[in-house]
Amino acid sequence: QVQLSESGGGLVQPGGSLRLSCAVSGTIFTAEAMGWYRQAPGKQRELCATITRGGSTNYADSVKGRFTISRGNAKNTVYLQMNSLKPEDTAVYYCNYHLGTYDSWGQGTQVDVSS
Repeated sequence: QVQLSESGGGLVQPGGSLRLSCAVSGTIFTAEAMGWYRQAPGKQRELCATITRGGSTNYADSVKGRFTISRGNAKNTVYLQMNSLKPEDTAVYYCNYHLGTYDSWGQGTQVDVSS
């Protein structure tokens, strides 16, 4: 069973930075793509960024230029560097593993941006 473990969330002031980490276990298959999504209270889950097996990246307009997604040296690890954080970035951030028609999600890590 594929399991994802996220870490790195927390409370940060506006303008600050956080780095989220995600590690996958329970599979020998490299994801076709991994990504970070977020869900704010009362809103639908939305895409932040994705990265393919080949290293191609895609960002939501709301985070472009501030967030950077990258893959780790270990297979099926992914990071999200978040800079210039804004209060509207407050949400639960979820890691996603995608392979064919299969998707697996982590439990999420809370990010709060507040002064």
